[in-house]
Amino acid sequence: MSNNELVSIITPSYNTADFIGLTIDSVINQTYQNWEMIIVDDASTDNSVAVIEEYVKKDGRIIPIYLKDNKGQGNARNIATDIAKGRFITFLDSDDLLHPMKIEKHIKYMLETNVSFSYTSYGFIDESGFEILKPFHVSKRPIGYYDLLKRTEISCLTAMYDATAIGKQHMIDIRKKQDYELWLRILKTGIKAYPLDEVLAFYRQRKNSTTNNKKKLIKLHYIFLREIEKLSVFQSLYYTLSWGWNGFK
Repeated sequence: MSNNELVSIITPSYNTADFIGLTIDSVINQTYQNWEMIIVDDASTDNSVAVIEEYVKKDGRIIPIYLKDNKGQGNARNIATDIAKGRFITFLDSDDLLHPMKIEKHIKYMLETNVSFSYTSYGFIDESGFEILKPFHVSKRPIGYYDLLKRTEISCLTAMYDATAIGKQHMIDIRKKQDYELWLRILKTGIKAYPLDEVLAFYRQRKNSTTNNKKKLIKLHYIFLREIEKLSVFQSLYYTLSWGWNGFK
């Protein structure tokens, strides 16, 4: 590809020593090589820092930041965003994986279609790295604010935005759904999110994670819509039911 824009890959890290090496490998093995990977370790108590340091010694494109106090993923991502130098900013959690052509295909799509905010389909893996469930396929058309309220189309591990077009974006200081709030905030401005229906990333579903507790997720979603999005009781119930139904399907 002739265009060689720098891509900033932002990775918050917390106690994922068993997985983060594989995550970094999935970045190093990208066919698109003009990237920087900013890893913000959020005061891990396991061996994560030692694993990260081994990779830092091998590849200067990996930029580590080590926090003394744990303040959550949103804060870690914001710290990385502040120092990111890339035109394009994307996110990758420390236990998830990228397809080898994820960055190349995603950048090509965004440049050719001249869009500033985009996301892709993704698959699921278990703790051993085996694919499970059916991949999540994104819609066939661009989505706006109300579309995202009805269905969580945009996953943090596939989202990418053009910082020169919409500016660097910070996540709010909440422990859950800070990425979802950011996508909604971007869409509120009238910008559309454009889907690329190719499975280009893999979400690792771990035991005892919040995403495995559906009742808790539904309750958290309703509270989020009421307290963060400031929707009415009726709107919050309607969009929570729509969100839950679409997630079940």
